[in-house]
Amino acid sequence: MTHQNFTRILPGLLTAVVALAFAFAIHAAVPALPAMTLAVVLGLLAANLPGTAVWTAGRARPGLDFAGKHLMRGGIVLLGLKVSLSDVLGLGWLALLLITAVVVASFAGTYGISRLFRLPADTALLIATGFSICGASAIGAMAAVRRISHRDTVLPVALVTLCGTLAIGVLPLLVHPLQLSADAFGAWTGASVHDVGQVVATAQTAGPAALALAVVVKLTRVILLAPVVAMAGAEQRIRHRREAGGRAGGTAAGKPPLVPLFVVGFIVMVALRSSGWLSSGWLEAAAGLQDVLLGAALFGLGSAVRIRTLMHTGARAVLAAFAAWLLIAVLGLAAALLMVQ
Repeated sequence: MTHQNFTRILPGLLTAVVALAFAFAIHAAVPALPAMTLAVVLGLLAANLPGTAVWTAGRARPGLDFAGKHLMRGGIVLLGLKVSLSDVLGLGWLALLLITAVVVASFAGTYGISRLFRLPADTALLIATGFSICGASAIGAMAAVRRISHRDTVLPVALVTLCGTLAIGVLPLLVHPLQLSADAFGAWTGASVHDVGQVVATAQTAGPAALALAVVVKLTRVILLAPVVAMAGAEQRIRHRREAGGRAGGTAAGKPPLVPLFVVGFIVMVALRSSGWLSSGWLEAAAGLQDVLLGAALFGLGSAVRIRTLMHTGARAVLAAFAAWLLIAVLGLAAALLMVQ
């Protein structure tokens, strides 16, 4: 990176860092509010309040876009250090099959719902990926492998944040009406809530047992990010080959990668965590760095959302997101009840 480019993105990066500090401070005061969700909300406020909208749309924009794209990929790589294969396999084969079935069904169902509401194919794909796997991180990964514009990720990230935040408030209220045990609630939360931080905020309301199971179930969904993105990359490569076939200008240089480097990095981090070589201190440090990278990225994405534009263009998307949220909640509950019976 040249000095000129660094100078260009520095104001936006510093803005993201300051905003992230506020998000962490609010999370420390109110632990029920995930820092990553707060980062998106602060981005939305910065983009729409008269005093800050000009700054985020102007001088800070290059750095905020850089954070939303490149820091997101770094955060996805470090996300792999949260996943231990021994913990995942400890759930048992029935649970693993059920979780995989929920991801597949919710992905297909959410994509179908989004298309039913006449959303563009790329938007539907990003919403389905984020809702079914791991929120904004999955959206960023899918956008990268399918070469979807950074600008087109803004609406899906806003929707997955909205619905994940809704789950934090709604799901705990249903524990007693549905007569759920702590284990059942934990499994339900892990199987149906979108982002890891939102899972923690939701499951901890039912105690440590629910939280422990919720995190393992959620991280099992996270590990499916790699094969889903790899398949999307393979499909994109086949499409590119067909479009370039017979053209003299079709060269290997323009082909999308089968598996992006950051996804390879994610897989390597999963293997490293599963090996047991890293001490708890290194894992805690990596988790802190991951929060910084993802938080800055999410603030950058949130700061690109204009509420006025969203109200005009995103009404169908909001309805589709709520329908998809309900579908995933039902699928996750069914799987959770089968897991803990």
